[in-house]
Formats: sequence, C-alpha cells, structure tokens
Amino acid sequence: MKKNLLLTLWFTLLLLAIGYLFWQNEFKYSLPTPIPQNYKAIAMGSKIELGACCPFNQKPVFIHFFNPDCPCSRFNVPHVKDLIKKYANQVNFKIVVLNKEKNFTIAEIQEKFDAKIPVYFEESIAKRCGVFSTPQAVLLDPSHNLYYRGNYNKTRYCTDAKTNYAQMAIDAYLSEKHKPSFDAFAMKAYGCSLPKCTK
Repeated sequence: MKKNLLLTLWFTLLLLAIGYLFWQNEFKYSLPTPIPQNYKAIAMGSKIELGACCPFNQKPVFIHFFNPDCPCSRFNVPHVKDLIKKYANQVNFKIVVLNKEKNFTIAEIQEKFDAKIPVYFEESIAKRCGVFSTPQAVLLDPSHNLYYRGNYNKTRYCTDAKTNYAQMAIDAYLSEKHKPSFDAFAMKAYGCSLPKCTK
C-alpha cells in the first residue's frame, strides 16, 4: 500500500515537473504577448521618425527587434540570417537589441547573425515603430512609412513556408504588388514582452 502511494506521488510529481517545463519553454510563448497599459498604437502607413540611425535612400529598411535572452528570438536567428543573405542587396537590414539586463557588444550581435549590419540598443526605436515584444519585424519603405510590423512566422521555429510573414512582406514590397493581407498570427505580437523582454 505504501509502495503504491509513493509510486503515485512520484508519477504525479514527474508529470507536474514535465508540465511546468513545457509551460516555461514552449506553451507560454505560443500565447499572444500582453499589450502594455501605456502602449501607443502606430498605424500601418504611418511615417516613422528614426533620425540619424536610418538615413533615407532608395532601399526599404528592415528592422529586426531582437533579445539574445528571449527563447523565441534565439530560435528565430537562422531565419533572420537567411533573410539577410537573400535580400542584402535590396533591403537595408538593421538590428535593434532590446535587453535591459545585460550588455552586448555590436560585434557579438553581428556574429550571431553572421552579418556586418548596423546594430542599435535604443528602446525608443521600438516605441516609435509600435513594437512591444521580441522577436518582431518592421519593414519601412524608403520614405520610412510603416509597410509591415509583425511576426516572422506562425511557428516559433519559423519552419512553415506558407506563413513566412516577414519574407512575404519583403517580396510584396520589392515586386510592387498590393500589400498582402495577413491573418491574426502575423499581426499579434508573440514572444518576450518589453521592457525586460520576459514573458
């Protein structure tokens, strides 16, 4: 009787531990990021003032909002690297690091993405673009009008080619087609919330 009780207790604790690990590492990141109370929505088509960090030229600007400590951001790195390699000649890529807890160097971030692209550590850029979680993608036209702000993919691992939202936005802009319409998964923020980029 005692042995059965101990076995039941052990299995219950094991299931609880597995459930907790699943919640911490997977399920909570599949839920939309809560919208902050002081959030100021930025409408698509709005002009985004980025100042000296993004001088105007003939190319669109793609900003990757990244937190090295966010699991979703880490899983997303290979996908962003592929976008940079594929579109580097047509799009100005930039990375904005959002992490208040640790200091990262520009070289460390560039090494993660295997690309010598500009890296910024200014949370104000996220506010101006209406971004409140990581990872998020922002695509601006050459006049810095907001063309797309949202997720990279429906799946956390960016493996579903049918929902490569950020790439679809780039392709649509470069081909001068009408802006694609995206589902709720593209436009709702998922991942780690600001300002500390924790879920």
